[in-house]
This record gives sequence, C-alpha cells and structure tokens, in this order.
Amino acid sequence: MKRFIVVKFEVDGVHSWPECPIEEVSFLKFPHRHMFHFEAVKEVTHNDRDVEIIQLKHDMLGHLSAAYYAHSKRTHFFNRMSCEEIAEELIKKFSLKSCKVLEDNENGAYLEA
Repeated sequence: MKRFIVVKFEVDGVHSWPECPIEEVSFLKFPHRHMFHFEAVKEVTHNDRDVEIIQLKHDMLGHLSAAYYAHSKRTHFFNRMSCEEIAEELIKKFSLKSCKVLEDNENGAYLEA
C-alpha cells in the first residue's frame, strides 16, 4: 500500500510574464498580484509518517518566505516565475510526488515528479 501526505496553504504574491506574446493577456507583462494556492503531496512509508504534515507545511512556508518574501512590501515577489516553475522548485527542494500551484484558486499548474 502506498501512503501520501497532503499539505495545502496559500500565500500572497506578485509575479509577471515580461515576454508575453499574447495581446489578449498582455497585462501579464506587468507585475500583478495573486493569492497563490498550493497543494503538495509527499510519499511516506508508514502510518506514523516519515515527516509530520505540519512540519512539512512550516518548512515549505519558511522556504518561500526566506526566498521570496519582501518584508518592506509585505508580500512574496516571484518575479517572472510561472506556477510551473514555483511547483518544480518545491518538488525538488522537498522531494514531493506532486505539487499544484493555482492563481487565486482558479488557474495554474500541476506537476508530478
């Protein structure tokens, strides 16, 4: 039997897509704010878990805060990172099975390791 833990959280953040070639959404070229919603899945090997769910959540939030949070502006600055790039970073950093990153809990990306 396979076992997985699931961690869900959200952070506010700003990003942009300066190279956007699509006229209809050309506003994406400029910094814009979203609530980024995360859902991370990590495999564990037993019912007492290899990592505590709350600890994993705190570690992930701590990583995002250390890497992207600007205290003077009170938000995360992901610069030109896409949802896919943020998810990929978290998968690699925390050995996740998968990670979903949604903008405003609507649209985004789902990556599997």
